[in-house]
Amino acid sequence: MIREELPTIRYYSRKEKYIKTKEVITISTYIHFTKEQRKQARRTDLANFLISQGEKVKKSGSEYEWLDGSQKVTIRGHLWYHQYEQKGGDAVDFVRRFYNKDYAEAVEMLLNNCDGQIITSPPIEKEHKPFGLPPRNDRMSRVFSYLLLTRGIDKDVLFEFVRNKMIYESADYHNAVFVGYDSNGKPRHAHKRGTVTSNSYKGNVAGSQPEFSFHWHGTSDKIFLFEAPIDMLSFISMQKAKDLLKVLTGEDELKYNKTFERKLAVVACRWEEHSYAASCSVSDRVLFQCLKDNPNIKNVFLCFDNDEAGQTANKRIANKLNKMNIQNEILVPNLKDWNEDLTFSEKGDERICHQVL
Repeated sequence: MIREELPTIRYYSRKEKYIKTKEVITISTYIHFTKEQRKQARRTDLANFLISQGEKVKKSGSEYEWLDGSQKVTIRGHLWYHQYEQKGGDAVDFVRRFYNKDYAEAVEMLLNNCDGQIITSPPIEKEHKPFGLPPRNDRMSRVFSYLLLTRGIDKDVLFEFVRNKMIYESADYHNAVFVGYDSNGKPRHAHKRGTVTSNSYKGNVAGSQPEFSFHWHGTSDKIFLFEAPIDMLSFISMQKAKDLLKVLTGEDELKYNKTFERKLAVVACRWEEHSYAASCSVSDRVLFQCLKDNPNIKNVFLCFDNDEAGQTANKRIANKLNKMNIQNEILVPNLKDWNEDLTFSEKGDERICHQVL
């Protein structure tokens, strides 16, 4: 006698409220999903799902991009990753997170998508590509033009990073490449930034390790953490010794306000003495790697962008540092980021930065 095995069934509660006069009656209904149904829902192709919901997605290589407000979410098959929050998951997690559904509602929504014709994605195996730097161009004219003229980075600051082989121009697309090294001087991370103003391309090289993103090791007890390499270079450009001395002696043509003078005084005269890091996201991994590699650091300055994602990250990292009894301070640009402050200040505006206590 052959015994037929029934499929596994799990029950999930969905509560519905009915309001009649002053009496509230809560009725619990139950939805059952087989193991196959739950698997099918999890593996829903998210790009097709979003399109069916009237959402706009943008294809980028083998992936898709979808905007959560102004923040980018990367989609690959049934998997997603929120770049700023650094969180991700499968299709069920996506619907729960962005459509505010509970588990049962999310599964039901995915199974009922497109009149029951659900498109699932094939299994995705994570590719562990070995890290390698993009090939170097024999000249850096485009990078120099972009960083010096368009972004307003100080020439001496830029040349110092170039001399240390931390910035170069790629041979293929002439991107600016920002290289991060480990404590043994081995490249472990590279961030690419397009040098054409009409193309805002930016991204990390495959295989990059985020704890070794673009950073500078100084000898003082201070470190400054930024979102992007260009913000880091912009901040340093505004902190150069000659600018500080001119401000303090009243000889500078740029009329910095007292708030900026106070911030400049924090940095002292030689920018090279301090440590700086660009997370190329809103992660804190490079910060804690720097603290590990340089035990002399006692003061952390959090300098993420002046937007919701940046300030949320600032406060999150500050709370973590407070629990570790590490002195920290949040520095906030007046405009969206430090490069906007730099380029705006060069036009003679007095506003530079303010502080969140």
